[in-house]
Amino acid sequence: MDDAAVLRKKGYILSSTIGEGSYGKVKAAYCQRLQRNVAIKIIDKKHIPCDFLQRFLPREIEALRHLSHPSIVKTYEIFEVTSGKVYIVMELGEKGDLLNYIRATGAMEEDIACVKFQQLASAIKYCHDLELAHRDLKCENILLSEDLSIKLADFGFSKPLSRDDNGKLILSKTFCGSAAYAAPEVLEGIPYDPRASDIWSLGVILYTMVYALMPFDDSNVKKMIFLQKQHRIPFPESKSQTAEFEDLISRLLEPNVSQRLCIDEVLKHSWLQTPKSAIPSPLPAAEDGECSQNPHEGTSEHLQQSKLHSAEGGEEKEVEGS
Repeated sequence: MDDAAVLRKKGYILSSTIGEGSYGKVKAAYCQRLQRNVAIKIIDKKHIPCDFLQRFLPREIEALRHLSHPSIVKTYEIFEVTSGKVYIVMELGEKGDLLNYIRATGAMEEDIACVKFQQLASAIKYCHDLELAHRDLKCENILLSEDLSIKLADFGFSKPLSRDDNGKLILSKTFCGSAAYAAPEVLEGIPYDPRASDIWSLGVILYTMVYALMPFDDSNVKKMIFLQKQHRIPFPESKSQTAEFEDLISRLLEPNVSQRLCIDEVLKHSWLQTPKSAIPSPLPAAEDGECSQNPHEGTSEHLQQSKLHSAEGGEEKEVEGS
């Protein structure tokens, strides 16, 4: 029985493919029960590596079953059929992903970025408080709802924190995510606290929101790590930002893990407490067709090119999913 027939029996009318990767695909559908459009991630267990099947997929499903936060994509239903396919029915990001949005509309003003970043940071605090690290934070994994609110997606690399008998955190050793968003300790293969690596990724995302640039050029990873460890963050002179914003970026993109902010400190930072204007400006709407597709929820293996520029040297670069 094909996907359309399986889903029809469950009350879903399948439509177009909106994302595809090595381990699965995401299709748009209409749910008759909910009377709304949804995204359905379809994973064929027969065609995925054993490591992904035994480690990553169970973690993702476990996370999705328990997460409930207004800035995290809602999961409606997860089911498996005898053919070995797993179907994950999720909230649809009607306005696409953050990367496509920035490509379509350009850099955000600080007041707009502040509202969006507050939503994202609150979702990460929720996860970290549940002892869960995302480990693949990037603009492609942040969806936008109909009213352009943030919806964090893709928990395929998420991991519950593990502790030893004394309650001490057991560090992660697996490289996860995309080089452009990964903390230097992750790129160097040093055992790392995945919560701290999430914070670094938040810094890359916030920088990209405000400048429509990536802070570091990952075409030469060795050089990128050198610059990161020197704490050399390029703040473009062409766009003046507040001192509070630059301070937050510097503390998020802090190479010394012991000095990097934790999520509670991020949310208490002065940049998030100070009103940028009396009334936050509405996000500009992207032109029709620019970001109408849902991104690759749950397909973090999919390579996606960005056309954002690197802040260093102004040359075009690619942003790739792992």
